[in-house]
Amino acid sequence: MSNPQVLATELPVESSRDWRTPIELTILGAIWGASFMFMRVSAPEFGPFALVEMRLGLGALVLLPFLWRERQHFPLNRWPILALIGAINSAVPFILFAWAAERAPAGIGAICNAMTVLFTALVASAFFGERIGTRRGIALVVGFVGVLVLASAKVAGASVGWAVAAGTLAALLYGFGANMVRKYLTGTPPAAVAASTLGCAALLVMPLAVTHWPESSPSTYAWFSAALLGVLCTGIAFVMFYQLIKRVGASRAVIVTYVVPLFGVFWAWLLLGEPVTWTMAVAGGLIVGSVAMSQKR
Repeated sequence: MSNPQVLATELPVESSRDWRTPIELTILGAIWGASFMFMRVSAPEFGPFALVEMRLGLGALVLLPFLWRERQHFPLNRWPILALIGAINSAVPFILFAWAAERAPAGIGAICNAMTVLFTALVASAFFGERIGTRRGIALVVGFVGVLVLASAKVAGASVGWAVAAGTLAALLYGFGANMVRKYLTGTPPAAVAASTLGCAALLVMPLAVTHWPESSPSTYAWFSAALLGVLCTGIAFVMFYQLIKRVGASRAVIVTYVVPLFGVFWAWLLLGEPVTWTMAVAGGLIVGSVAMSQKR
């Protein structure tokens, strides 16, 4: 998952039948949760740079028709900020999550990703003058405690502290990216913004991908996982998310944040046989609970 939540906050909300929303949220959460499993499978064979280049490039290609349709909203003077947001909101966090996936179970990254909502509020308060409020302040403290618990975990006897640090830093960058989108790109068609930032990020990562391309050919399983990561979890999932926001609004669609860690841990346990430890469960409960607390009205 990247950080698309705030790209579409200005979309109009259409009426809908209630039964569709939980089904679509579940499907989207399952897809984004699976992204951490796909990284876990493909990152050891591709390495983080080559894998992220594939993810960015394939995701941008899926979204390219939206950018072409809205190209009049993207004059030349807008592209530098798009490139900067692409680096902060896609290129670097994707690399961090892929690096973490080489070293820790998929569920670790999925749990860390849930901190994005809290970091978005923290960055908005620290750098963009928004009031954080008592409830969100408490939620941040609870979430950070969850991160510390997760960082102290050992899975199959191995420490996952550095992987947790990488995932947490990625979530922090998502928080900066979200606020930059709000400040500089409000009112710009969100799917087109996603296409442009992913494309810029792909160009930025390309030199690293070329110089770090795997010497031996990855397995068919790794290629398949990398392709699904780019096409399904990045491109198609973004389109689904924007359509969901258009119908029910961003405040309801952001509930998917709670679902992603659950599916991330579930897929890794079911398909990769990765263990679910008590430490992961406690940390995940603290982090997801803190996100829920920060969103409660």
